[in-house]
Amino acid sequence: MMQLVLAVTAVVLSLAAAGAIIRIARGPSLLDRVLAADVLLAILGAALCIDMAVNRHLNNLMLLVAVSIIGFIGSVTVARFVADRREHSRES
Repeated sequence: MMQLVLAVTAVVLSLAAAGAIIRIARGPSLLDRVLAADVLLAILGAALCIDMAVNRHLNNLMLLVAVSIIGFIGSVTVARFVADRREHSRES
């Protein structure tokens, strides 16, 4: 039963990662690409969590924290950049 659940989650995460990679490649705007990269990091985090749950270890915990922090800081940085850019375009 556990092998079936693991196979299903691997397929779902793989399809989601493929969709995010396609959006990164095609994305019409910078925000679409950044959002897709953030989704890809979340998928990586989910895969790490599944690995830790299946194998009953915490070896990837620091990597999971680092990936989460990188995703958060990257999203906040781009959001501030876009907000500043829109603010400057309104002033002109």
